[in-house]
Amino acid sequence: MFGLVDLSNFYASCEQTFRPSLRGKPVVVLGSNDGCVIARSQEAKALGVPMGAPWFKVSHLAQSDGLVALSANFPLIGDMSARFMSLAAGFGHRLEAYSVDEAFADLSGISGDLTFRGFKIRARIGQWLGLPCGVGIGPTKTLAKLANLVSKDAERKPGRYPAHLAGVCNFGDLSQAQLEEVMRATAVGDVWGVGRRYGAQLVELGVVSAWDLAQLPHSLVRKRWGVVLERTVLELQGRSCIDLEDVPGPKQQVGVSRSFGKGFEGLDGLLGAVGEFAARAAVKLRKQGSVAGQVFVFAQTSPFRPPPHFSRGLCVPLASASADTRVLVAAAHAGIRAIFRSGVEFNKAGVFLLDLCPANQRQEAFEFGETDSEINERLMATVDHLNQRFGRGTVLVGGAGNSGKKADWSPKQSRLTPQYTTRLSDIPIARA
Repeated sequence: MFGLVDLSNFYASCEQTFRPSLRGKPVVVLGSNDGCVIARSQEAKALGVPMGAPWFKVSHLAQSDGLVALSANFPLIGDMSARFMSLAAGFGHRLEAYSVDEAFADLSGISGDLTFRGFKIRARIGQWLGLPCGVGIGPTKTLAKLANLVSKDAERKPGRYPAHLAGVCNFGDLSQAQLEEVMRATAVGDVWGVGRRYGAQLVELGVVSAWDLAQLPHSLVRKRWGVVLERTVLELQGRSCIDLEDVPGPKQQVGVSRSFGKGFEGLDGLLGAVGEFAARAAVKLRKQGSVAGQVFVFAQTSPFRPPPHFSRGLCVPLASASADTRVLVAAAHAGIRAIFRSGVEFNKAGVFLLDLCPANQRQEAFEFGETDSEINERLMATVDHLNQRFGRGTVLVGGAGNSGKKADWSPKQSRLTPQYTTRLSDIPIARA
């Protein structure tokens, strides 16, 4: 058996948790440069605010309906996600952090009432973190995902599913007739692994519900749509095909890119931006124990602004694979100097580290004694430790974010709330 714990409206719920005055009010969280809606509270969804909507298109709801818009508070989100995972880990033997706000748990062999266990973990998350969540339990990951959807919709959309499934839905408690009723009430496009394109094709063929999809011969599905959708059908039929991924495999590329808070001209600012992006990517690279053989850097203007328009990237090969911030920043700077064009207003840039391999597979030119790479690895480990302990940016590599005026290229976050759990000065004070 698998369990799935999924936080509800995570980004918006974090804000409502630390600002009780926002509870019951429509809240949206805005993404890069406060441009588009990336998260909505249940009340904002009820207003009809679509996901991904540009803020300027829905900002009128602030006056008419009290819609509150906030900048994405990533330090808060990251810390609350880590706390959530630490609690969700008590649900089963093993845990897979599927995303920042949801986790699969292995419940096989656990004795006792799994539904009661689901309510207990849900209550603990609600009491300790103040965050609402749904819990789904099923014999496969796909069915656990479906059960989680049922647990949420039974609570927020009364009448769609039986009321007793609200909060925690355990398909193991349902009879075959009850399971069929639930699956018939679920649109095929809501099934995990189907997607919009496959969903539209299935509906055209009369496959409109999760139950309809589960009745298809898996061999026919494989022939027409491929092995991925076949696996989904098998999982809906109760045959487990997707195991927990305890430790995610290393990424094949690591990168950081940002749209700037405001456009600017000039090489210095661009060097500062890509320098910091390369430094951040280097930390990610070292964290997964990899080294990079190439650095790809790009810069572009906004396609929505008047000409001249500019978009160009360049791949810079390294003499030897490295995870050294100094090497990667220097390569990024060399690339940006090569593609820079004066007289244009840059709006976005990024750095991607390519040709990755495990650090222990790197070829060394030294046969005896301590290699240069070993010395550099210890240096980078020390830098990472200091920045983790005292805050990012405590120790910087020359050129990594300190060229030009950072205010020119840093993201716009005019609606940012305090970092309640990660910054000492922002800790809320309780007054009698």
